[in-house]
Order: sequence, then structure tokens, then C-alpha cells
Amino acid sequence: MDQLVAYWPLFPELLLAVGAMVLLMIGAFRPERENTAEAIGWLAILILLMAGWLLTQQPPGVHRLFDGAFVVDDFARFMKVLTLIASGGALILSFDYLRQTRTLKFEYPVLVLLASAGMLMMISANDLIALYLGLELQSLALYVMAAIRRDDVRSSEAGLKYFVLGALSSGMLLYGASLIYGFTGSTSFQAIATAAGQAGAGQNLGLIIGLVFLLVGLAFKISAVPFHMWTPDVYEGAPTPVTAFFSAGPKVAAMALLMRVTLAGFAGTKPQWQQVITALAIASMLLGAFAAIGQNNIKRLLAYSAIGNIGYALIGLAAGSPEGARGVVIYLVIYVAMTLGAFGVVLAMRRGQTMTEDIEELSGLAQNNLALATLLAVLLFSLAGIPPLAGFFAKFYVFLAAVREGLWPLAIIGVLASVVGAYYYVRIVKIMFFDQARERFAAIQPKTGLVMALAGLYVLLYVVWPAPLVEAAGTAVKSLF
Repeated sequence: MDQLVAYWPLFPELLLAVGAMVLLMIGAFRPERENTAEAIGWLAILILLMAGWLLTQQPPGVHRLFDGAFVVDDFARFMKVLTLIASGGALILSFDYLRQTRTLKFEYPVLVLLASAGMLMMISANDLIALYLGLELQSLALYVMAAIRRDDVRSSEAGLKYFVLGALSSGMLLYGASLIYGFTGSTSFQAIATAAGQAGAGQNLGLIIGLVFLLVGLAFKISAVPFHMWTPDVYEGAPTPVTAFFSAGPKVAAMALLMRVTLAGFAGTKPQWQQVITALAIASMLLGAFAAIGQNNIKRLLAYSAIGNIGYALIGLAAGSPEGARGVVIYLVIYVAMTLGAFGVVLAMRRGQTMTEDIEELSGLAQNNLALATLLAVLLFSLAGIPPLAGFFAKFYVFLAAVREGLWPLAIIGVLASVVGAYYYVRIVKIMFFDQARERFAAIQPKTGLVMALAGLYVLLYVVWPAPLVEAAGTAVKSLF
């Protein structure tokens, strides 16, 4: 019993892994029917809810397992709950689409659970080996999910591109980890932090090169420029619910891991990694703002929007302060809501059995479905950072943190990129409300409508009561400093 209590912090990950194995066995030995696959999907959502409940029941404070390689603190608990919410929302969005395309297989929710287990492992990783284990458990499931529509050339191509480039990024990350181990003599973040905090660590070329390679590997996972090249193609080619999942849960987990690596593991070399993060933030914001302007496919546009949003979040990390870290956490919460809502609208772009992704197909939507057009307009204005919507406050917190740390140029570039990026969001709103109406879309499926409505309400009403999120985020990031 005492041993069980000792491993209590690991129970959410164990539940996800064991639950995935049980559902895999059920699916393998039951007749292959759509009803069976959907039932397994709802069981997967129940497992995600149970894992979230276990996280909320964990005692406060810091808990370490496996000689400190696995750590559960307030930051980990907060980010894990957010990741599980993102995974559950994306899974709910998937049911109707996969049934319509006749690709509703029991393997899909199992892959979501395995990817979620990897993401939770990433968030608690306090060691280079644990970091890699979590990263690969997540990535291997994502590679399969991207190519899950085997009869679709675009989906197969997306899976192959993601796999090849993901393997390259994993190799670079491992090379950086090996250099860090060679120059610090340990894989533990605590030992690395001690070594990085010593005098002259900033001039240790091997350590800094190792850190750069490690950051490159993590930058690929969050789609930061110039390691974003897979994102538009994979977002467009993968099935839309898979794209929604990619843009929410894995981004949160990878950003949480990046924050723990930089703020906790390499706090002593802040001037060195701050330069790298600043460069990634500027490049991501600018490319996200300008590259999306000429896009006609809404999924590619949302891919470049995601790249830009990661750039804004990195501004808070570049500040390297508790206020900046709090801003990143708040940004990620609001980003998940905006993203799931936006992809819900993409899934609603359906005429009969035909899905469409062309932005021009939204022409005159307000005349046919005013509620859907208004919801998408709210989400787009929030992504653009228009007050008083939640997206404005997300950017405000990270810009304010950068200014208080003296990073004026970074904040100014962020504001200018937001202005440029607003163009392509406003363009879609103009198409919906002022262009000639086209044929009406099919009725919105209840599950998709539920996710869209919750996301839209949160984005719209965040201004009414922002205190709980701000306080929770502030409490969570204290664990990193």
C-alpha cells in the first residue's frame, strides 16, 4: 500500500496507458462496427476525464519519482489538465467527421490516449531521458494519426512528411542532449541547472551548442520558424479532427516542456537561450503574419495562424520572468479555446457528404447561417487580438511582461505583426458578411456545435471574470522559479 501511495503522482499517466491497452483489446476482439468504434471513443473520453480528476485530487506541493526524473508540481498539474481538455475536445470533434468519411476506427481514440500519455510525460519530465521518452511516445502516435486515412493521398503524404521531419528533429534533440550530458555529467535538470549556474557556464561552448540543438528539437514540436516547414502541409493533408488535435494538445505539452527546460534547467544561462527564443519569436510572428495573407485553404491559413500564435507565446518565455511565464500559460489556455472553436467551424463547412476547405466557400455565410458566421467572426477577432475578446488579453499579458523586462523591440514587433495578421482575419469576416451568398452548409452536428459554442462563449465572456485563470496561472508558474 505504501508503494502505491508513493506512485500516486504517476496514476494519471498509468491510467491513460492501461486504458489505451484495454480499449485496444476490446476493439481487436469485438466485431468491427462503427458503433463499437464510437463506444470506444466515448470510453476514451471517460478515461481522459478520470485522469483529469486524478490530477485534481493530488496533494499540493512538489512530488518527485525515479530519482527526480519525473516531477509533479503545480505547473505540471495545471498544464496536464489543460492538455487533457484539449485532447478531449479534439476527440469529441472527430466522431461525426470520421463517421461521414467512413474512417471511424477504434484505433483512433486509442492513439489519442497514447499521445496524451506521452504529453503528460513530457510535462512532468525533469530529466533528458524522461524528456525523450515522453516526446517519442507522443510523436509515434501522432505520425500514425496524421496518416490514418489510408485511402487519401493527402493524409498519407502528411503522415510521411511529419514522420521524416519529426525523425530529423528527434535526432537533433538527441545530439543536443548528448552534448549537454557530456559537459554537465548528468541528464537531470537539477544537476544541469547547478552546472549551468556556475561561473563561466555561459562561455562553455559545448554546453551552449548542446542547448541550441535541444531547443531546435523542441522548436520543431511547437512549429516555431524556421522549423515550421511541416506544419502547413500536415495541417492541410491530415483529417480535420486530427489537425485540431495537433494544434491544441501537443502544442501545450511541447511549450510546457520548453518552459521547464529553459526556466528550470537552464536558468543560469538565461542570456544565451533568451537570444534563441527571441529569434524564434520574431521569425514566427512575422512569417505567421505575412505567409497567411495569400492562403485560400482555411486549414493552411490556420496553420500559419498557429505559427504566429506560438511566436506571441514565445515573447512571454523570452522575458524569462514569472510574469512572462504566467503570460505564456494564460496565452495557451485561450489559444486552445480559440483553436478548437475555429476547427469546429471548419468541420461545419460541409454540403451533403462533401467537406470543403476553401475560404471562398464561406461567402455570404451570414445570410444562410448568422449564428455560425457570428461565432467564427468572434473567434477570428479574438485570434487577431481585438478587445475585449480573450485573444486581446492573451497578447496583452505577454507584451506587458516583455516591456517590463526591457524587451521593447520584441513587444513592438509583436504589435506590428498583430496588425498585419488582422488583415487576413478581417478578410474572412468580410467574405462571410458582405459577399454574395452561396449554397447553404449542412446542419451542424450536435457534438461539433457543443465544442464550438463552449469555445465561443469562453472567448467572448473571458473579460467578465478573468481573475480565476490569472491567479491559477500565477500559482502554477511559481514552481519553475
